[in-house]
Amino acid sequence: MLILHKNNNINGLMDVDAIIIGAGACGLMCAVQAGFLGKRVILLEKGAKAGAKILISGGGRCNYTNLYSTDEQFISNNKHFVKSAFKQWSVSDTISFFETYGVFGKEKTLGQLFPDGKDARDIVAIFTGLCDELGQNLICKANVLDVVPIPDGFEVEYETNDVRNIITASKVVVATGGLPIPKMGATDFALKLARRYGLELTDTAPALVPLTITGKDEEWYAQLSGNTVFCEVSNDHISFEENLLFTHWGLSGPSILQISSFWRPGQTITINLLPHQDIAVIIEEERRSNGKILLSTLLSRFYTRKFTDAMGKFLPLDKQIANLTKVDIDSVHKILHEFTVKPAGDKGYDKAEVMRGGIDTDELSSKTLECKKIPGMFFGGECVDVTGWLGGYNFQWAWASGFVIAQHI
Repeated sequence: MLILHKNNNINGLMDVDAIIIGAGACGLMCAVQAGFLGKRVILLEKGAKAGAKILISGGGRCNYTNLYSTDEQFISNNKHFVKSAFKQWSVSDTISFFETYGVFGKEKTLGQLFPDGKDARDIVAIFTGLCDELGQNLICKANVLDVVPIPDGFEVEYETNDVRNIITASKVVVATGGLPIPKMGATDFALKLARRYGLELTDTAPALVPLTITGKDEEWYAQLSGNTVFCEVSNDHISFEENLLFTHWGLSGPSILQISSFWRPGQTITINLLPHQDIAVIIEEERRSNGKILLSTLLSRFYTRKFTDAMGKFLPLDKQIANLTKVDIDSVHKILHEFTVKPAGDKGYDKAEVMRGGIDTDELSSKTLECKKIPGMFFGGECVDVTGWLGGYNFQWAWASGFVIAQHI
């Protein structure tokens, strides 16, 4: 039997400035920054604990920002939208914030910062500890059922322990994230709420996600499962140089996750398997000094034996370098530098790092992230049409959007 409580007073806390829905990166930062300004909030989290997605990020190590983060590493229908937030909360602000609480960054690669000697649990502990110190009320296992505008603000109905509660505040912050990793509690709450109140959405899809290969080529990719190759992956819009990982169902690794955000079904991607070098030049130089070696022997300098053998499907591996014709060399060059793949699809939200698309940025003020049509309602983090590259960029957006909203609730 459900019991309905309707009260502005929850656990003795009255007259809060805002109700924040979602205790992920954005919601936690918003609650803490609001507390620094003397504002009181109630933070409602559907899951059993705060920061669930933070805890699993980077294999539990948490790549919490990127040294080189700018507005250029974000995908949105309005590429300028994030500029205001990043002026208000920069990468330096993120670094200083965490250093203040004992987390110092160590660069892994390409500007990715990880906690030095600490991990994702320490990141979450900073926020939960500060929420406690600042008197911010964090309620977990709180499933929000409805948000209704009322004359003086908003009425939020949520259920916890079979009890339904209705609480009110003048402002409400929706920071419930996106659709990836449903087993971690991901929902479409923000998207449904936005649709209900007539807000425009951009098309949503999994992003930073592995790509699948099916059909006649499936077996070839599967045999290479576990092999990694440093390469340049590109399409008509962009390119990335990072590792590619072959899997039993297709392609993964940083380079593939990056390009996946720019890939659409039916499109092809091009893989340069030997960036910064020209295999034709290498062959010509080699044949002058050691023309008797086989092509397979030459390629084994750059690739694993398993990968080299697999390339026998496309290349004359058993030919001596000296016997390669111009047609052969042109073919080797095209295969290694312009290897074309047409993925069948992606691994979906179960394996995606983030969601692409979301609440159209035209519906929000770039300076405050307040909804233009519904004053007092704010949206931040992943549910907004702002998608960062792999490498700590999405956390930077979450921290920045949480900070910005806190200034205006």
